Amino acid sequence: MNALAIFLYALVAICGVQTSFASKSPQTNGEVVDLDARSFDSSIRDGNAWLIEFYAPWCGHCTRFAPTYEAVAKQLHENQSTSERKVMVAKVDGGGDRALASRFNVRGFPTFYLIDGWTVREYTGKRTQDALFQFATKTYEEYEPIPFLNSPFGPMGQSRALLMRVGTKTIDYHASMVKRGYPSIFAAITLAAFGIVFGLTAILVIGFMTLPKPKED
Repeated sequence: MNALAIFLYALVAICGVQTSFASKSPQTNGEVVDLDARSFDSSIRDGNAWLIEFYAPWCGHCTRFAPTYEAVAKQLHENQSTSERKVMVAKVDGGGDRALASRFNVRGFPTFYLIDGWTVREYTGKRTQDALFQFATKTYEEYEPIPFLNSPFGPMGQSRALLMRVGTKTIDYHASMVKRGYPSIFAAITLAAFGIVFGLTAILVIGFMTLPKPKED
């Protein structure tokens, strides 16, 4: 089990490498920052707390709440002059960036999270300016943090994101093969065969990593 644990935590590091060379945290003047999978990890590593909204362009609730969320961002920015704790405000298009939404296990829109270092809390209160402001500055301590194993930064969260990215890439490859003139069934069978080979290889690797070592006399 130790080897399996090492493998899972290595997955966390590997998935984080892809964003390590992205730009630094954006500087804002009370505006809501747009984040995606490429800029997310590098931005939230700036030492500040981050209030994140996962939204979808087709979500009517998200569209109506947008002005209120912008007001929350301005209020938190103004609060920085009297508070030692700085809270940045950002939003993620969860409908378009499905891998990042899967990493956070988003089930509906809008969904809000407060990230402070490795600690992640999901907001489940009222969607009002004052309630979100209080959550970001004071009442967040009343919310139980998501356990690291299941958190967006833990093995489960990274695994969900990886599976979603693989699935999205598979669909893209299928469409590309069909566009090049291959029959749809042939493309599907080819990709399925590749997936089976890859999956069996991964199982064998994990199996060898978790084999018990022979006892030495």
